[in-house]
Amino acid sequence: MQSNKPLIVACIPAFNEEKTIASVIIKAQRHVDKVIVCDDGSMDMTAEIAKKLGADVVSHGKNLGYGAALATLFEKAREENADIMVIVDGDGQHNPDDIPRLIEPIIGGEADIVIGSRFLGEGVGQVPRYRRAGIKIITKITDKATYNELTDAQSGFRAYNKKAIISIKPSEMGMGASAEILIKAHKLGLKVKEIPVKISYGKDVSTHNPIYHGIDVVLSIVKHLSIRHPLLFYGVPGFILIMIALVFWIWTLQIFTATRQVVTNITLVAIGATMVGLTLLTTAIILWVLASLIREKV
Repeated sequence: MQSNKPLIVACIPAFNEEKTIASVIIKAQRHVDKVIVCDDGSMDMTAEIAKKLGADVVSHGKNLGYGAALATLFEKAREENADIMVIVDGDGQHNPDDIPRLIEPIIGGEADIVIGSRFLGEGVGQVPRYRRAGIKIITKITDKATYNELTDAQSGFRAYNKKAIISIKPSEMGMGASAEILIKAHKLGLKVKEIPVKISYGKDVSTHNPIYHGIDVVLSIVKHLSIRHPLLFYGVPGFILIMIALVFWIWTLQIFTATRQVVTNITLVAIGATMVGLTLLTTAIILWVLASLIREKV
């Protein structure tokens, strides 16, 4: 007889986490059937420690980035035919003992993706102020492109059901993958739920530069929005610039008609606005056509 018990795997993206990876793996093993570690080009003993503790380890030859590690882990979860995949950071900030609470809404059929939010319940007080401000800004930007009710779009502590594991394939190499996953999930109509979790920032062990993190995420969101809505993203600004250029061209002609002189500054604004406007409109049309063709093939 086949068991109806779901196969649960904990997936850990790790880069130079030899000081914390052991405790994360051991705690995760209490709540899951298998632990998979993606060693993203670590130069320390992260991979060796993980293997000694019985985790499956997939190693990148060099550091490719957080998103690349997530893509590898999604692929491994599909190969394992996992029913539930839990992403736990290897730096010790997430508490693997929260895994049962994280997967409960998935087991109950309430959600396809569950996010451990730092801004629900008592967890918000533990987030350093500079991180709190940056995360909230990024979350608001992400909300505009995805789910309006999210409080922590950048939390890496997440659980995915089989549908999400199969259908989501991250392509961003860096920290923008977190936002990319939510954008793709929203497009696929997947249900997302948040639960409160506490994050350990005692030693601020994160290896991610917050400024680089923020820029990477914003650029990722901009890229995906521009691909999904090229006419809106490029076409509208292009049209506005063409209208501005038209005003300045009329102004230039009026001055020339009256004085037979060309005002350089006004003319340069007209030329510049025309060139940029036409470039944006052309880009909008090309991307719209390409996106339409890709959708038809899919």
